[in-house]
Amino acid sequence: MSTVLVTGATSGLGTWLARRLTADGHTVLVHGRDPAKVKALAADLNTDGFVADLASLADTRRLAGDVAARGRLDVLVNNAAVGFGRPGAPRQLSADGHELRWAVNYLAPVLLTRDLLPVLRASTPARVVNVGSLGQVSIDFDDLGMERGYDGITAYRRSKLALAAFTFDLAEELAGSGVTVTCIHPATFMDTAMVGEYGAAPLSTVDEGGVATLALVTGPEHAATNGEFFDGLSPTRAHPDAYDPGIRRRLRAATTL
Repeated sequence: MSTVLVTGATSGLGTWLARRLTADGHTVLVHGRDPAKVKALAADLNTDGFVADLASLADTRRLAGDVAARGRLDVLVNNAAVGFGRPGAPRQLSADGHELRWAVNYLAPVLLTRDLLPVLRASTPARVVNVGSLGQVSIDFDDLGMERGYDGITAYRRSKLALAAFTFDLAEELAGSGVTVTCIHPATFMDTAMVGEYGAAPLSTVDEGGVATLALVTGPEHAATNGEFFDGLSPTRAHPDAYDPGIRRRLRAATTL
């Protein structure tokens, strides 16, 4: 059985995965931002809980160190994210001064993954599963902080394009290492608090997204799947920019950790 870290485990898809993986006999390490929620979930699942605010690079580094200190990690699920937010909500910044969605949805997964690569390599075969979205839009590298014409939907979609591009970069880097990297759009507008906050009507269930994500996390059929993007259970294509070598090069240069 595997040891799996699920970020953003205290709600929505993260909770579904944590409970299902535990029921299947895996050791699940649960992460969240709210200490009380993390403590309750960890106690319920009889596992270790980790509190960290992924809007802080220092907190993200500490989380990686605490998880690595346990000595084994078979799967990292980068699930935590900030959604669209309320329509018309103002621009927010992370603890390090980055636009909030860029920080949590992109910079934090990059940093956490990079810092956990040594323990993942030592636990091979290992997997990284990035929870992304099909809702991706091109990145304006001249306004990464979205100081002009800000809106939460565009910020979210830019961050998810960046996450997909990172997935493909890392998959190429780790090819043949025993560590695979995939990215998934679990389902469209699942019935989560994130979708509810935006005010959209749910179009799918957390069960649907959970089943699809679980296949990448532990499914034997994906033991060697690397550098692929999924829409639910089906392989698909991310935004064209995510495959563009020039854009990926600019993104790497702009990724400040």
